[in-house]
Amino acid sequence: MRVLVVDDEKRFAGTLRAGLTAEGFTVDVAADGVDGLWLARENTYDAIVLDLMLPRLNGYQVCATLREERNWTPIIMLTAKDGEWDQVEGLDTGADDYLTKPFSFPVLVARLRAIARRGARERPVDITAGDLRLDPAARRVWRGDVEVELTAREFALLSHLARHRGDVVSKRDILDTVWGFDFDGDPNIVEVYIRHLRIKIDRPFGREAIATVRGAGYRLASDGG
Repeated sequence: MRVLVVDDEKRFAGTLRAGLTAEGFTVDVAADGVDGLWLARENTYDAIVLDLMLPRLNGYQVCATLREERNWTPIIMLTAKDGEWDQVEGLDTGADDYLTKPFSFPVLVARLRAIARRGARERPVDITAGDLRLDPAARRVWRGDVEVELTAREFALLSHLARHRGDVVSKRDILDTVWGFDFDGDPNIVEVYIRHLRIKIDRPFGREAIATVRGAGYRLASDGG
């Protein structure tokens, strides 16, 4: 496997390179987003390990640019320990997986091998369901030609449902993804935000895109309702 590591912490990047090399990987390292983007464009990699906080171009910008250029190399985004919104935005921008710093090196190796087995799979930058369109990078939503204003949490919930459009998504899955694995508040918060979304993206347009599947969870219609 050939892996690109993009991280501006020289000691960390050097340690990561040595460890991955010992595991049989071929590793290139870039210390900022501009150099990382250039290497990703010029070479073929099996995976990219991309830090979020980078000089010149941050991880979101690098990831979004590659996806806009239809470069589908699997990306593992490195985020802060308490950055649940960083993780959501990273995935919405086009990352395949994320790890929070500090992380277990064996887990990184296992995840690299897992995403390499899956291979680079093409996917659109925008997410669509009928006339409902989401731009994850810009966090914008439209019904047809009408832009709908959502809060950050509402967008994260709608984005999660849209990525799994047509499928039932459980309340537990929504809580873990949108509110974080350590959320210990009232789980009924999901119903509150589902109601907010229905008021904004369904009712004004005469739609019923978000269905409640009793005892199972929620489903966004593939055709946007």
